[in-house]
Amino acid sequence: MATPLSADALARALRGEGVRVAEHGDWKTHNRDHRGPWGPVHGVMLHHTAGVDSLALCRSGTSALPGPLCAGLVAKDGTVHLLGHGRTNHAGSGSAAVLAAVLAEAPPPAPGPDTTDGNARFYGFEIENLGNGGDPYPAAQLDAVERLSTALCRAHGWSARSVIGHKEWTRRKIDPSFSMAGMRGRIGARLGAAPAGPARPPGPATPAGPVPSAYEPFPGAAFFVPGRRSPLITAVGKRLVAEGCGRYTIGPGPVWTEADGRSYAAWQRVLGYRGSAADGVPGRASWDRLRVPRI
Repeated sequence: MATPLSADALARALRGEGVRVAEHGDWKTHNRDHRGPWGPVHGVMLHHTAGVDSLALCRSGTSALPGPLCAGLVAKDGTVHLLGHGRTNHAGSGSAAVLAAVLAEAPPPAPGPDTTDGNARFYGFEIENLGNGGDPYPAAQLDAVERLSTALCRAHGWSARSVIGHKEWTRRKIDPSFSMAGMRGRIGARLGAAPAGPARPPGPATPAGPVPSAYEPFPGAAFFVPGRRSPLITAVGKRLVAEGCGRYTIGPGPVWTEADGRSYAAWQRVLGYRGSAADGVPGRASWDRLRVPRI
């Protein structure tokens, strides 16, 4: 059970897991919240579109089922197109017993009567596929499904059992047309590793010779001890504030304090780290993602 991520936090979590994200128009405010609540959320629900060229349909819906029909559409090339944020028309009514299993992070039972509003309780993602058994899911597409599901589980501290298919929610549906047990296995394995970090966009070939970085190199964890004074620490604090992770009452300033540690721990949690991995001491992976400008 959790408060839904903000739109910015959702996009940041996906990118932090290496998902290639495309943001569409007013997706951050495009929703069906006027029809009922969204949240607390309990998990992620996966669907297939049963069609092709699904972007416009998933965004706008139909006269009988207005859009958005999902938070995001996973294209064949692995791009996740963000189309809505909030309540979306993706799940419909489903099984209270299945929802209870998701809450308990237990294996889902066979779905019972459709008595529970799934649109209020799940993030919904559509996967472009005909669903007829003859339309393949490319490796890049399944990888994106794995990563986006992992990203949301990391952000909320959920296990892979918080991810279900529409076919597991209600007896009315058959999507997605791949093994949910297999996908949960992939998600569980990825959750056991550190976040993958942002996907690198394609670019020109690296020129010959070293290219100076625009960002400060990682100075090592031992640099960040209470009382350490450096202009670099001020620069770190400013980046943490810019990312919405500042936990300062005064500052940031050039001396590493408990407030800096709390702020950095907030950044680690944004990236999906939990427990002792979010201890407020910079590590190389989280440092590289913070991108502290050279001073």
